[in-house]
Amino acid sequence: MSKVSAEQISKWDKRFLGLAAHVAEWSKDPSTQVGAVVANGKKVVSLGFNGFPQGLSDDHRLHDRETKYSLVLHAEENALLFSTSDLSGNTIYVYPLPPCSRCAAKIIQSGIKRVVAALPKDMERWEESVALTRDIFAEAGVEMVEVSSSDI
Repeated sequence: MSKVSAEQISKWDKRFLGLAAHVAEWSKDPSTQVGAVVANGKKVVSLGFNGFPQGLSDDHRLHDRETKYSLVLHAEENALLFSTSDLSGNTIYVYPLPPCSRCAAKIIQSGIKRVVAALPKDMERWEESVALTRDIFAEAGVEMVEVSSSDI
């Protein structure tokens, strides 16, 4: 795991992290919008944002916290599910939060080998899950690059 500034990552990393920020805006979640982009080199392989499964009405459920958390798919999950190709060796870009430990396990299982994630200014709420994410990525040989969201 390495924490870097936006100046220390490639222009393609910046572009794909910026695209993840744009994709996050597609989420209807009133409190947290997250976007994910899977790339192979300079090619976008898949996109995802947090939201309910296809075909489910979200109008009333988005404002019921317990129901929302039971049904919502994370951006990373959607990006993995919507991919139509083998993800081995690819990179996933996630904005504005690093993957939770449950998504990290799925990223590892998919064969993705590099994660570039934005770090929010207020990490306290997410620190426990992100600490576990860092540990399991390191153990599985997945590189994690963290960039301050204020740099993006």
